[in-house]
Amino acid sequence: MIRILVFLAVVFALGLGFAWLADRPGDMVVTFGGYQYQVSLMVAAVAVTAVVAAVMIAWWLVKSIWNSPYTIARYFRVRQRDRGYQALSSGMIAAGAGDAALARKMNKQAAKLIRSETEPLIHLLDAQASLLEGDHDAAREKFERMLDDPEMRLLGLRGLYLEAERLGDRQAARHYAGRAAGIAPQLGWAIDSTLEEKTAAGDWDSALKLVDAQTATRQVDKEAASRRRAVLLTAKAEDLIDTDLAAAKAAALEANRLLPAFPPAAVIAAKALFRQNDIRKGAKILEAAWKAEPHPAVADQYVHARPGDAVLDRLARAQKLQSLRQNNVESSLAVARAALDAHEFKVAREAVEAAIRMQPREGAYLLLADIEEAETGDQGRVRQYLAMAVRAPRDPAWVADGFVSDRWAPVSPVTGMLDAFEWRAPVERLGQLIEQDAPEHPSLALPKGGETVPADDTVPAEIDAVVVEAEPVAVAGGDQAVPESDESPAPEREQEAEPARMPDDPGVDPVQEQPERRFRLF
Repeated sequence: MIRILVFLAVVFALGLGFAWLADRPGDMVVTFGGYQYQVSLMVAAVAVTAVVAAVMIAWWLVKSIWNSPYTIARYFRVRQRDRGYQALSSGMIAAGAGDAALARKMNKQAAKLIRSETEPLIHLLDAQASLLEGDHDAAREKFERMLDDPEMRLLGLRGLYLEAERLGDRQAARHYAGRAAGIAPQLGWAIDSTLEEKTAAGDWDSALKLVDAQTATRQVDKEAASRRRAVLLTAKAEDLIDTDLAAAKAAALEANRLLPAFPPAAVIAAKALFRQNDIRKGAKILEAAWKAEPHPAVADQYVHARPGDAVLDRLARAQKLQSLRQNNVESSLAVARAALDAHEFKVAREAVEAAIRMQPREGAYLLLADIEEAETGDQGRVRQYLAMAVRAPRDPAWVADGFVSDRWAPVSPVTGMLDAFEWRAPVERLGQLIEQDAPEHPSLALPKGGETVPADDTVPAEIDAVVVEAEPVAVAGGDQAVPESDESPAPEREQEAEPARMPDDPGVDPVQEQPERRFRLF
């Protein structure tokens, strides 16, 4: 567009110039070789313009003829390059589609038309074709040759990393990922694999440097980077808590600042502060974490903040936690545990029953069994609560890749992934077995369910009579008929029915009078 405007401006200027000369007539005299030439100014201007134009045209012709061999060669070279790039494009598409034969064919064609020194993608297509053909040794050799080219180095490292992962050589894979992370920290696959290596070795400082380098490239959002850093700082503090208390405290406090609602960071920060007799600050950290997310580890650390406290003091601290998060299962269970230690059985029972009303689960029934055994020693009731605990939903725990742990860990023991543990209920064994309509007072509740089935396949010899029409019923092995009883089952008998027990629970057999009339089926 600019060139067109400039051309129009030049033409307009020439037109103005010739119009100006036409309005001002004059003569131009030229003496040359003894002769005198006299022409008008307009004719002289036209002649000069024609001569300049002729010289420019002549120069263009001479230059075109002189450069014609190069121009022709360049035309064929560009045409050959276009054909080569077309073949390269077709080969990459074939490699992505898994067509090894077409990919190899297009690779050979592209290598003939384009020099591999000027187009590195030919090496990539060659390696991809070797992988599709199953020749992994040749592919690895081609990836290794890419390491000598700065432009192809990352591509070669990526290929070697994937090959090492395929062979199961984690050490080699992490080596290539570490080299790639050193060159380009923005590569997610390289950073993640190198982080796994550093965290597996417990090198938390190097892992933190990798996270900082990745954050500087802005490849991850600020929240994710802060969480990763908090997890690594928490792991570092846990490792140093017994050897370098000052460094552990600094790391834990920074982790808690980055992620205040992260229970492991709050617990380790409070532990470091408690060891320096800074009870007040540690308690504030735990209270803030408890308000954000109640967790048993936070409650345990808060209740046992001072080792010399009496059991009643610990109960008071647990009740303070309960006041911060009322109507919460973890709050009630924390009070119940502290009350059990203080032998305040009534408080403990009321707290655990409140927890069961909110969320019946395994740990609550186990705690109720401990309370029953400590208070009354009734083994029948204890076995009953243990049976209910077996059938209840499981308590939340730290779960990572199917691995369940009571303690938090920075990496998964299965895959080595950082920050893989989650606080949640593990997968149920057979689904929820405690009915939702459980009685309001679990201490008086009996486990629901059908009657126990005998171990063998025989039908019980005697069962309670059921009201039916009075008809003769044949007795096995006899010719007489026994009339059906007219007695209907009393409501009291239904209420006094024995609760179902677990197969391995003998229970306490109450003394009952045998019914006067029984009959056999078949």
